[in-house]
Amino acid sequence: MIVFDLLGGLLLVAGTSFLLLGGLGLWRMPDIYNRIQAGTKATTLGTLLTLAGAAFLQPTWALKLLLIGVFLIFTNPLSSHLLARAAHRSGAHKTATTVVDHLAEDRTARNTNDQGERG
Repeated sequence: MIVFDLLGGLLLVAGTSFLLLGGLGLWRMPDIYNRIQAGTKATTLGTLLTLAGAAFLQPTWALKLLLIGVFLIFTNPLSSHLLARAAHRSGAHKTATTVVDHLAEDRTARNTNDQGERG
C-alpha cells in the first residue's frame, strides 16, 4: 500500500504542476488562440494525472475517476475547438507572428467556390 500512496502522491504533484503551467500559459501567451492551446493541453494532462493520483490513493473510486477521465478526453479538445472557432468568427486579435490561418483560407476557398457555382 505504501507504493500506491507514493505513486498517488507523485501523480498528484505532477498533475498540479501541469495545471500550474497551464495557468501560467494563459497569463503569458499573446493572443486567445495561443491561450486556448496552452490551457487545453496542460489542463487536460494535469487533470488526468490528478485523477490517476486520486485513483491510486482511493482505489475504490478508480472506476468513477476513469469515467471522469474519459469524459474529459472527449470534451476538453471539443470545447477548445469551439472556443477557437467562435473567437475567429468574432474577429479576435491575432499576434503579428501568426502567419498561417487555415480557417480563413478554407473560408475564402469555400466562398470562391460558392460564387463560381452561382454565376
